[in-house]
Amino acid sequence: MALQQAPDLTSLSNMNIARPAQAAVRNRRPLSLLNRLFGETRQRAALDPLYRAIVAAGRDPAWYRDGAVPDTLDGRFDMIAALTALVLLRIEAGGEAGRGPAVLLTEIFIDDMDGTLRQIGIGDYVVGKHVGRMVSALGGRLSAFRPAYAGDAGFEGPARRNIFHESPPSAEALAFVAARLAHFSETLKAASLPALLDGALPGP
Repeated sequence: MALQQAPDLTSLSNMNIARPAQAAVRNRRPLSLLNRLFGETRQRAALDPLYRAIVAAGRDPAWYRDGAVPDTLDGRFDMIAALTALVLLRIEAGGEAGRGPAVLLTEIFIDDMDGTLRQIGIGDYVVGKHVGRMVSALGGRLSAFRPAYAGDAGFEGPARRNIFHESPPSAEALAFVAARLAHFSETLKAASLPALLDGALPGP
């Protein structure tokens, strides 16, 4: 009697084992993407109290009354960008624990600037360029304030360049703003990172 030829299990394996497994992986990908997107949305929402506190601190009348920062859209942007930069430097000092929150806080800043520009009538065609300049300005402030935050320089120089644009109205106004930024920097260093990320922003 002739021996029955063993069936070729290769195609069977490919069809009934490998393919369903690959299909399962493909089916999991959208779910993983949705989980990641919703996770990031929740994380961003958790940082909203911190960003709102930064904006409130940047709108504190003392900056404009005693510090003579121009009480204009540009002046308010300069203050909010300066305080956001200092908060980002504090979060950055948290190492790996601060990496994600720093990115998300920057995204919230960008979205806020985008919304503000649209509210004042900047159209879709040019709003991207304006937002790009604002993001670049935030990056510039991170670089400008980093030595002062680290204690390697004073705040007078970066305040003069990035808030008063080389034209402070008086030495007293510049000194007031620089001293207040220095105090804010020190209180940020003393703040707990988890508490800060929860929105417990120390006052300037």
